[in-house]
Amino acid sequence: MDPVVALILGVSCLLLLSVWRHRSRRGKLPPGPTPLPIIGNILQIDVKDIRKSLRHLSKVYGPVFTLYLGMKPIVVLHGYEAVKEALVDHGEEFAGRDSIPIIKRRIAFSNGKTWKELRRFSLMTLRNFGMGKRSIEDRVQEEARCLVEELRKTNGSPCDPTFILGCAPCNVICSIIFKNRFDYQDPDFLTLVKKLNENVRIMSSAWAKVYNNFPALIDFLPGSHHILSKNSDYIINYILEKVKEHEESLDVNDPRDFIDCFLIKMAQEKDNQGLEYTYENLVYAASDLFGAGTETTSTTLRHALLLLLKYPQVTAKVQEEIQCVIGRHRSPCMQDRSRMPYTDAVLYEIQRYIDLFPVNLPHAVTCDVKFRNYLIPKGTAIWASLTSVLHDNQEFPHPEIFDPGHFLDEHGNLKKSDYFMPFSSGKRMCVGESLARMELFLFLTTILQHFHLKSQVDSKELDTTPVANGFASLPPLYKLCFIPV
Repeated sequence: MDPVVALILGVSCLLLLSVWRHRSRRGKLPPGPTPLPIIGNILQIDVKDIRKSLRHLSKVYGPVFTLYLGMKPIVVLHGYEAVKEALVDHGEEFAGRDSIPIIKRRIAFSNGKTWKELRRFSLMTLRNFGMGKRSIEDRVQEEARCLVEELRKTNGSPCDPTFILGCAPCNVICSIIFKNRFDYQDPDFLTLVKKLNENVRIMSSAWAKVYNNFPALIDFLPGSHHILSKNSDYIINYILEKVKEHEESLDVNDPRDFIDCFLIKMAQEKDNQGLEYTYENLVYAASDLFGAGTETTSTTLRHALLLLLKYPQVTAKVQEEIQCVIGRHRSPCMQDRSRMPYTDAVLYEIQRYIDLFPVNLPHAVTCDVKFRNYLIPKGTAIWASLTSVLHDNQEFPHPEIFDPGHFLDEHGNLKKSDYFMPFSSGKRMCVGESLARMELFLFLTTILQHFHLKSQVDSKELDTTPVANGFASLPPLYKLCFIPV
């Protein structure tokens, strides 16, 4: 047979097989746009603004629909009712985690016994080291004071806050994992912060979406995903060196930090055939804590300062409340929050407005699930659109506008909402939510207690539109001046 004819026949067979597989699967899944062979619905989605694409598709196909990215089906949940019904009411069935090929193995993307056991251990250890208690609050307050001293060194000159705001939450995590914080000029610490920041930027790019949906290309095509891999290797090796140091000085009767606790648990479970407590899982669990505890908080802080520059009237009211409740000379503490409803509402609104993780981390169903009369096969990827919840126009009038009034009642008291899900919901809810909320309150109130924020341009000209909103919504680069009060 002529080689050209054979090639054409081979390609035709592959296309027909692809169409057949799509149709056979679609018969069980929720409706959605018709996918093209091989590439699926890629051409029908704006990868630079996937939130807008999902909103448009939900109007056509309803709150539960199916997309194909490449050959892979993804069931999208759009709107509060669908997201809550899946993640909360059917929490166990939707508690699986779909993989992100561009990211090397992580506990956060594991499933089954390993995920449950190590999540339980991490929560228990974080609580033992003070998460949600006064002891961790002391650490965050100390870091807030160190942050203020670093900001003073700018002498009121314009600066990009990205790096400094990355150091503060990273140091809090370091104190939990390694026991010690680091000086802001420590070269190894600065490299670690830089690589964490760079990884989130790469993962949020449009190219990352392409790589994730065509994983066979990852190792062969050039691109920033190779930098991501090298950065991840650096972080893992950094943690591994710390693990070795801890082993040499370990006192089983006096654990100092997360690594010590894990090493002690490893010794206790050495005869357990499950092998959840291994060096590999220790390194990946610590790496997860870094990723979740550093970049999410620092990115939110960067968004927050930009919004406070954009809306100086909001900033003035927050500073007025800080002056009335805390004053100039005492460090803010978490007890203050209950007496500062406007500041609290601003923090809620910042997280709602920025919509940090538009489609959440990808879930997967753990078994065949009948959901709203559809049959979703085990292992199917699930995207829960947090944008559709945080920007619901019934719950939040004019959701596209930054307005702390979304969380205030007619008397000026804090008004909470079930639609507030920046940390997701259900069994895969963020482990460090309480720590993140503590850091946001203490870091921002401490900054505003000591500084006025000055923009280089007129506040009306500031653009708060994210420069990327794939994995995470990243704020545009900007500079500001920290003017001592």
